[in-house]
Amino acid sequence: MSGRDAPAMTAPLRVRIVGNGRAGGSFARALRSAGWVVDIHGREVDPSTVTASVDLVLLCVPDAAVAPLAARLTPDDTVVIAHCAGSLGLDVLEPAPRRASVHPLVSLADAERGAAALRGAWFAVAGDPMARRVVQTLHGTAVEVGDDERVQYHAAAVIASNHLVALMGQLERVAESSGVPLVAFLELMRGTIDNVEQMGVAAALTGPVARGDWDTVRRHIEALDPQERAAYRELASSAARLVDRPVPELDT
Repeated sequence: MSGRDAPAMTAPLRVRIVGNGRAGGSFARALRSAGWVVDIHGREVDPSTVTASVDLVLLCVPDAAVAPLAARLTPDDTVVIAHCAGSLGLDVLEPAPRRASVHPLVSLADAERGAAALRGAWFAVAGDPMARRVVQTLHGTAVEVGDDERVQYHAAAVIASNHLVALMGQLERVAESSGVPLVAFLELMRGTIDNVEQMGVAAALTGPVARGDWDTVRRHIEALDPQERAAYRELASSAARLVDRPVPELDT
């Protein structure tokens, strides 16, 4: 095959990431390993040069810093300005003519683990098609979430991650009071999550609330440290809603 007949090589996409914390570092590692040209900076960056010589600027800064930083950038209709904030819409990126958001539904504990987690993850996207290009590069799954649904979406993400960790904190405290370590319960949790995925939330519910055994629930509450009781009551009531059971008086 002659050089004239050879297929043209596509130049790698160029991204400048602003914010070198866990999110920025994770995206930098993941996109660089996928062949993108990556430039990463801290938040203190010269706004007049941020959009120079790149296809995408990805703002990985705290939510409150996104709008002030975006407002200082030089508008360029050849460059997409995007953020990875779950609760924010596209309006915070004004006056950029091309705007996008790409929020990963994974926990980014550090750059190395985060980069691995980004590959194959679910992402909430909006705006310019460049957001879906990022997801495609990382072999992920994109779901469109508009500005009007962003806060509810992000609340769901917090429940799935942060509130789960808080619940595990309660599990650890209660388990240790019985002399059993947290690790003994982890397979039970994993199996429950698998059941939710395979059967649906309501069908996966087992235990005393699913059976309507409120006497056992009251005994649990009575045995718990007083500081743990309110959270247990609320979760028992939430479990009852799943199976349409009325909730009796649970004070002991």
